[in-house]
Amino acid sequence: MIVRKLLTLIIIAFIAENLFALTINESGGWLESAFVKWAPIDSAKSYNVYYTGEGIINKKIDNQLIRNYGSYYRADILGLKAGSYTIKVTPVYANGEGTGSETNSVTVYAHDRTGFAFSNGRVPGAYKADGTPKDDAVILYITENTKNKVSLSVNQANLNPCVGLQTILDGFKKGKDNRALIIRLIGQVTDFAYDLGGDIVIENDNNTSSYITFEGVGDDAVADGWGIRVKNATNIEIRNIGTMNCNSKEGDNIGLQQSNSYIWVHHCDFFYGDAGGDADQAKGDGALDSKTSGYVTISYNHFWDSGKSNLLGNGTEDPEYLTYHHNWYDHSDSRHPRVRSHSVHVYNNYYDGNSKYGVGSTNASSVFVEGNYFRNCKYPMLTSMQGTDIFYGSPTFSSEDGGTIKAYNNYLTGYNRFVAYGDTLYPNPKVEFDAVVVDNRNDLIGDSITSKKGTKTYNNFDTNTSVMYNYTPDSPDDARIKVMEFAGRINGGDFKWIFDNSVDDESYLVNTELKAALTSYKTSLVSIQGDSIATGGETDTTTTGGGTGGDPTAGDYVHNFTESGLSSSFYSITGSLSDSKGIVEYSELTLDICLKMESSTIVSFSTNEDAIYTLVFNTGFSGNIKLNDTLYSVSNGILSIPIVAGSYELKKDDVANLYYMSIDYLTNGFNVNEMSAPVVYPNPVINNLNILSGSDIVKVDIYTISGSLIKSLSGNLKTLDMSNLSKGSYLFVLHTINGISKQIVIKE
Repeated sequence: MIVRKLLTLIIIAFIAENLFALTINESGGWLESAFVKWAPIDSAKSYNVYYTGEGIINKKIDNQLIRNYGSYYRADILGLKAGSYTIKVTPVYANGEGTGSETNSVTVYAHDRTGFAFSNGRVPGAYKADGTPKDDAVILYITENTKNKVSLSVNQANLNPCVGLQTILDGFKKGKDNRALIIRLIGQVTDFAYDLGGDIVIENDNNTSSYITFEGVGDDAVADGWGIRVKNATNIEIRNIGTMNCNSKEGDNIGLQQSNSYIWVHHCDFFYGDAGGDADQAKGDGALDSKTSGYVTISYNHFWDSGKSNLLGNGTEDPEYLTYHHNWYDHSDSRHPRVRSHSVHVYNNYYDGNSKYGVGSTNASSVFVEGNYFRNCKYPMLTSMQGTDIFYGSPTFSSEDGGTIKAYNNYLTGYNRFVAYGDTLYPNPKVEFDAVVVDNRNDLIGDSITSKKGTKTYNNFDTNTSVMYNYTPDSPDDARIKVMEFAGRINGGDFKWIFDNSVDDESYLVNTELKAALTSYKTSLVSIQGDSIATGGETDTTTTGGGTGGDPTAGDYVHNFTESGLSSSFYSITGSLSDSKGIVEYSELTLDICLKMESSTIVSFSTNEDAIYTLVFNTGFSGNIKLNDTLYSVSNGILSIPIVAGSYELKKDDVANLYYMSIDYLTNGFNVNEMSAPVVYPNPVINNLNILSGSDIVKVDIYTISGSLIKSLSGNLKTLDMSNLSKGSYLFVLHTINGISKQIVIKE
């Protein structure tokens, strides 16, 4: 009978497991990222996603990377080295993880880090050259729900924590915080409560130790209605973002406004902005303009019928070096780019039905145009006030002094007019020329060749080995194929549009159907895992919680202010709550209501056993609090304090916001021998780190946050000497005879 019942239970479990088996619909690798899609399971509360490959085993991704699109779920994994990976998705039920499914091997490719932005050993952005996050990187997730509440304490900011994306960036403006910053945009995000003239502005006072990446997640990250502006900044990367309907004061979808260096903008989709005040701004102002900026790479972007794609320079400026490569100028009208003063390499771009002109050179600029594919681009190359620019009676694009274009190995088809220097088919081609076409890429242009207006000469920057970078250009046709596959957001982005070449190749008017589609664009994103945010204004009611009667249970030792406010059967809480101090992600929870640590705030409780008291503040917060009038220092927003049996009062020292607290008893209440996972303390730690575990610790592996193993210790470990580790955060992998536990430890 017992055997029969046991067999029945096994059969029932087998049927239930397979009845709710998770089905993966699609997976794939991309540029230093990978993705997976799967069918939802009705009974699943959430999902966990893990990846394995290139030395990493079953690493869990952040909750915010898991999104619901109604008929399917999608997760994107960012910051991967090139190589092969598998992805595992597991449903989470009320009683824990269910049976997951794993993808076949997917191949991840490296980004093309070529161009002037990578000169002098620089790698712009918060990722390393291998595609993984820099060791000290801080990651922020920006969604429609979190955009005004996300918080971070920034070194020497005017007021910490900084709440809201622009406020956080205002903190980095001073250039005093050297942590790498990764800002991840998820879904369609509209205007912020606080911005700067309709722009999110990135600055870091040109601090060469500061690195910032602003990136989109997946194929549907959209900046809707606002622009991105970079000024007084260095080491900045912007990637995988679609920008549309921009109505900022400056008017550019993305603008490099002033005094920038080592900037990389790539794999973005540029759509119409709102009409500006000038006649030539019906499609918005500039899509991606650059002013007084150098050592810049603009690559693999997709410009969708942009009116004015890339203005470079807004006056007489010192020469700067920039690269434009593998961009898709898809029926955009002009400025691809329009160059003043600077030295610019324009190679392997796809000019696809451009109604006005391709590359324009003015004001003593030197432009090397190489290996591009021009299809029905009306005037592929123009030099101001000479050749085709004035052939029809007035300047096509500029009345400024001329520059010089050196052209090599370009493919031109379907153009109206192009005159090469010395072309005997045209009268006076040594004066009225558009570009100097050379037979070999290393050919020099002598000083005898000058612009008609201003008698400007070419500076031959492209043959100067002390200036130029290493690169291997594609053939024009190979470049066109590569651009159509990789330009813009991952897999071409979520917005699809097919141009009518018979009309759109020659028209520079607003495409009314495209404009309507962009104006009415709505994301298909339903929800983001871990992104449930309370709405409404600030809650600021002073009251006393606790005293609900009865003996506390284990759950009462954990207090989540977002869920429970001031009410607790274990803690007595006097103080004020707020829901406007930012959002904290902790232990797979999204916390957006906090207890303000003010002079009148008191949290009191009593314990009968030794315990660890854990407090969670704003991410990045560093400051002091008082426990029984003893000062304790908080580092990176989390503090764990070993306490003995007794009564305690938590009070303010520095201004802070407390989101979560817990008591973990070391004996009796949570018997060490029955602990499901080891506990380490104190955390943060200065010298000795203690380990409490129900089973022997046989090995401890210590990794950097980026995944590099730095130390491996063996034996029955109880205490670890941390004095030789540098300050920062580390991943501890604790091996017991019963399994593996992972914990983040902060070394002060």
